[in-house]
Amino acid sequence: MVGGLFSGYAILDGFDFGAGAWHLFLKKENSRRIALNAVGPVWDGNEVWLVIGGGALFAGFPVMYATMFSSLYVPFMLFLVFIIFRAISIEFRGKEPMLWWRNLWDVSYSVSSIMLAFLLGVVLGNVLQGIAIGENYQYQGGVLFEFLNPYALMTGFTTLSLFMAHGAIFLLLKTEGRLFAKLTRLLKRGMIFFMVSFAVTTLYTLIYIPHLSDDFKSNPALFVIPLLTFLSIANVPRLAEKRRYKSAFLFSSLTIAFLLVLVAVELYPVLLRSSIDPQYNIDIYNAASSTKSLQIMMVIVAIGTPLVLFYTIFVYKTFWGKVKLDETSY
Repeated sequence: MVGGLFSGYAILDGFDFGAGAWHLFLKKENSRRIALNAVGPVWDGNEVWLVIGGGALFAGFPVMYATMFSSLYVPFMLFLVFIIFRAISIEFRGKEPMLWWRNLWDVSYSVSSIMLAFLLGVVLGNVLQGIAIGENYQYQGGVLFEFLNPYALMTGFTTLSLFMAHGAIFLLLKTEGRLFAKLTRLLKRGMIFFMVSFAVTTLYTLIYIPHLSDDFKSNPALFVIPLLTFLSIANVPRLAEKRRYKSAFLFSSLTIAFLLVLVAVELYPVLLRSSIDPQYNIDIYNAASSTKSLQIMMVIVAIGTPLVLFYTIFVYKTFWGKVKLDETSY
């Protein structure tokens, strides 16, 4: 359930992070306004999935929640800062007509979107590689920027590139004319960026992070997951080339979901791996709340998730179609 919530968040907020990352590549004021209004009605609703996912993680696995946030305090605080700046950039940009004012918030919006996507990847890379967790699940790392290790950086760039491709496809669904033509070119660059980043990160993982492939070696049937992931990735540029952007968006969403399933399989049953000693690993057994707490959480999530899903579907259906600017637009 928690994994499903975070997958929903990655798919939904992933495309508006990606759309924001492209923002400074759009030079015309009209193009920037259209791109901003493409995500304007949905970006805040997308973040609800993060709130519910974080709440479910806290309630279900408090030990893991506490250790992860204390170990990766710096990237999480940076994430909080950038998510605040991204929100105020969207809201403040259109409040004044001055060029310098709009350019200021354009830069803030784009940089914040890029950093949010990158930091999510950095956190994921640290979780995959392992964190310096010691006795009593206390963080034993001593360097302030230890989280910026090579593998985390590669995972960060891979996540950013995936979201940029995902975001470009979404913008193609919402635009037309010259902006549409420009975005088709940007999507090709985004796909190249992702393919290169993904290939480098995958190769590094296989060579230098061998524990992530142990389950696949012991159970060959699990290879169906990476196979489906690669097929989904390959389908995105194929469909984009045919200008079937709805299908391409579906497969880019599936790619994000499959990659997170792959992460879950690689780590299971571990939630946070200790780079000091496996005996300090945090897994689903020693991190879980009491049975009663888990039952209560399941009831709350079972009620809340369909409501959020209904709201999400309603909003996307209401604002479906190409963006048309009017006096109420950003």
